[in-house]
Amino acid sequence: MKNILIAAVVGLVVAILLTPYLIKVFSRPGFGQEIREDGPQSHQTKRGTPTMGGVAILVAMWVGYLVTILLDVMSGGRAGPTASAWLLLFLTTGMGLVGFLDDFIKIRRKRNLGLNKRAKLAGQTVIAVAFAVGALLFGGSRGTPASIRLSYTHDLAFISFGAIGFVVVAFLLISAWSNAVNLTDGLDGLAAGSSVMVLGSYVFISFFQFRNSCFNDLLSTAARAGCYSVRDPLDIGVVAAAALGGCIGFLWWNAHPARIFMGDTGSLALGGLIAGLSILTKTELLLVVIAGLFVIEMLSVVIQVAVFKVRKVRVFRMAPFHHHFELSGWAETTVLVRFWLLAAIAAAIGLGLFYADWLSLTGG
Repeated sequence: MKNILIAAVVGLVVAILLTPYLIKVFSRPGFGQEIREDGPQSHQTKRGTPTMGGVAILVAMWVGYLVTILLDVMSGGRAGPTASAWLLLFLTTGMGLVGFLDDFIKIRRKRNLGLNKRAKLAGQTVIAVAFAVGALLFGGSRGTPASIRLSYTHDLAFISFGAIGFVVVAFLLISAWSNAVNLTDGLDGLAAGSSVMVLGSYVFISFFQFRNSCFNDLLSTAARAGCYSVRDPLDIGVVAAAALGGCIGFLWWNAHPARIFMGDTGSLALGGLIAGLSILTKTELLLVVIAGLFVIEMLSVVIQVAVFKVRKVRVFRMAPFHHHFELSGWAETTVLVRFWLLAAIAAAIGLGLFYADWLSLTGG
């Protein structure tokens, strides 16, 4: 627990101190955010706000994790970083780099569109496939970081993808979640605040898996019935905690009225991280509940596009869903707070399902 707290505090401090520097750097002429012309007109006042603030979250995550590991190594507690942590850091940073290139093109060409669809998809594919392959190749006495089976809170024995199938599924998950977080990033603090709820849930899940690991010889017979065969759960929790601290520190400056946006740099990175956490903790299906707000936001876009193509009518005033309420007359802060509440409720329900499943397996 000490490692998780250290990572969260270091991540928080780094983000809250680094973000003002990024605001200064990215406030230079030519670095401002472009705003959609067809969006809520109140958003036009945000034109020129510095973006690419997701860099602060990425740096905070790296520093928070590395400082924690360094202190642990110096105290003789461990040998060094684990494969699961390296994979998560690689995935998050790689997706963040794709987002950074997208943001950079937007601001340099002064338009709301950055990388074209093919280039963006190619970048996401390379990073996702590399993560998936690595998750199956890193072996050891505790197995590989990922499983070729679909998971809820444990692997589902009746659904196996095989190695190639797993790589495809991992790509689809990473692409879907990174785009879902990206779609949610349309109000000051919405994506960062919602990510805090999800990352906080995974800090709890990974620590609970660490305490109830199948590799723990001290578990009772009852507890072993619900144990988790997750490799490196504590390190997974440390990475999640460092990113959690980074999101909170960034949110200090990103809350309405935002002084900086996370941009695709942050949203794609956070989406990749969330997907990676679900894969390595074997909770892919549970994430649909924990990150329910992101699911709703993405579905609103899918429904809007599908219905318009078929019937030429719009279900919502505007998609993603949060813009519908803005155009209905809700204040931005009202939408923000209520969507945060929805994110918190979804995360709480997800954690409740996770714990209830453990109780059912252990007879608690």
